[in-house]
Amino acid sequence: MNSRIRRNDYFWAYMMIAPTSIGLLIFYIWPLFQSVYFSMTKWGDFGKYEWTGLDNYKRLIEDSELWLALKNTVVYTVLTVPASIIISTVIAVLLARKVKGLPVYRMLYFLPVVTMPSAIAMVWRWLYHADFGIINYMLGFLSMDKIRWLTDPDLALYSVIIVAVWSSIGTNMILLLSGLQGISSQYYEAASIDGASAFSQFTKITVPLLTPTLFFVSVMSLISAFQVFDLIFMMLPQSAALESAQTVVYLYYKYAFMTGDKGYATTIAMLLFVIIMLVTYVQLKLQKNWVHYQ
Repeated sequence: MNSRIRRNDYFWAYMMIAPTSIGLLIFYIWPLFQSVYFSMTKWGDFGKYEWTGLDNYKRLIEDSELWLALKNTVVYTVLTVPASIIISTVIAVLLARKVKGLPVYRMLYFLPVVTMPSAIAMVWRWLYHADFGIINYMLGFLSMDKIRWLTDPDLALYSVIIVAVWSSIGTNMILLLSGLQGISSQYYEAASIDGASAFSQFTKITVPLLTPTLFFVSVMSLISAFQVFDLIFMMLPQSAALESAQTVVYLYYKYAFMTGDKGYATTIAMLLFVIIMLVTYVQLKLQKNWVHYQ
């Protein structure tokens, strides 16, 4: 009787997780194995492809354009993620206080999140316009020369990074605000009685107890940064600086949909997958050294 009940429980347990498991198998696991296979093929016209073994991976190692795109992606990630998290943390702490008009400030900071990335990119593209952009117009009042924000190969990537940081603050801020609400006010009351300053409370109480949320935000931000595409695609179309500022995902798009070399494009995607997986693994391993759970 007990074994029958146990089997019945197992049956319904597997039935409950079946939709999610089937969805993962069809839309994630199976495409992953397909990508591994297609990364070892060469595609021709009308979807025809032939097996080439490790030729695409050998080409990957020798491709200077790929290494430049990988360098741009790393620079973008290293500059965007810390800046976004630091600014978002400071803003979240400020907005966690009871001040007049707080909902309005929260709405203004969250506004970029509900705006389409393509719309954000187009607006900033006009702001950066060398001849008609408002940024150069304001610089003119300071008697400064016009800056080619999106056409100078040395500046294009950093111009995109500024937009990326600005547009990611809202999401990180909301997540960090939720983490701040989980910190008991008793800690701050006890610290105030002991004479701790606001800065000491921030460094000794807020930051340590906020580390679980900071860890989650850092993982998601790194994954998102490595996959940046929309800002590059929308802000640097037909720009002279595009080749010097393109990222790995843009290079994948270039080979997959512009040149039709889908086999090599899949190889680039597999490389990015491995990089993101390794970076995430390192983050998970290092979290015990700095994440403090209550």
